Amino acid sequence: QLRLVDSGGGLVQPGGSLTLTCTVSGSTLDYYSIGWFRQAPGKEREAVLCSNLIGGSRKYAPSVEGRFTISRDDAKNTVSLQMNDLKPEDTAMYYCAAIREYYCTRYKEGYQSWGQGTQVTVSS
Repeated sequence: QLRLVDSGGGLVQPGGSLTLTCTVSGSTLDYYSIGWFRQAPGKEREAVLCSNLIGGSRKYAPSVEGRFTISRDDAKNTVSLQMNDLKPEDTAMYYCAAIREYYCTRYKEGYQSWGQGTQVTVSS
């Protein structure tokens, strides 16, 4: 059974950086596109970035343009979200999720497996 573990969250000052890691076990990344979502208190869970199984990535949150990047390491079975120039509005619980498709989707209902989440708090 596929299992995802999110890690790397924490408290950071505005303008700082964090790297989140999604570690996959129970299968390999060879079958999955992996997305990062986030959910702030009182808001819907939204797609941020996603790594397509077939290659490339999709950016769903315009607010992260030029600041967040996603990368996957198939040998290590990990997908990372590099977050730079963090802003208070980036504060949220961040989740990775897996979909057994060549391409990502922004719709959370399409994903079959989820990590437990890792909290990112941006505050001075």
